[in-house]
Amino acid sequence: MSGAVKAVLFDFGGVFTDSPFHVVHAFGEELGVGPDVVTRIVFGSYEHDGDHPWHQLERGEITLETAREQILLLGKERDLHTDIYELFARMAGNNGGAAQRQPLVERVRSLKQAGYPTGIITNNVKEFGAGWRAMIPVDELFDFVVDSSSAGVRKPDPRIFELALEQLAGVTAEDIAPQEVVFLDDYQANVDAARALGWQGITVGADLRAVIAELDDLLARR
Repeated sequence: MSGAVKAVLFDFGGVFTDSPFHVVHAFGEELGVGPDVVTRIVFGSYEHDGDHPWHQLERGEITLETAREQILLLGKERDLHTDIYELFARMAGNNGGAAQRQPLVERVRSLKQAGYPTGIITNNVKEFGAGWRAMIPVDELFDFVVDSSSAGVRKPDPRIFELALEQLAGVTAEDIAPQEVVFLDDYQANVDAARALGWQGITVGADLRAVIAELDDLLARR
């Protein structure tokens, strides 16, 4: 059951930047395979948490270079050259699309000014830490960050959401129930995982005006 929202938490990639999956799909087209094929090679089954090299990388269990080598081998099994370094070079163009997401950055700033606790729950890579944090004023906008590569757990594992609730409890003077938290993520499985724990969820698409309007509608409920 939905209720009044007292805290707003966000994913990072695909929310404050363009979705990396769009670049992966284009990469697959250049390789002459369907987007699902190259996505599975590079990221594995993103709906689940498993032993794929990318999953291990995002949990901080292996280095970026080790993940690259293993993903190259997975591609070689399909006679494909799946070099994630080439992929990342494409994603870095236009600052990852962060400039186009400025309306959402400004909405987060207004949330902070209105007194809402805010945080980030991101599946990320340790070697990318300084880079993604430089794209937006993370420390200004968010009370805390739960980064999978530091936490050792990644979405959609429910434990990462539980860690976020613990962080949230540390920055608020009152207990906040799961149903009083809204989480925004571009990947549906992650939104579903949050909702399974009683959180409210918003799936972020390309239309930021619609996303902000949906968030505003939730915040207006009492």
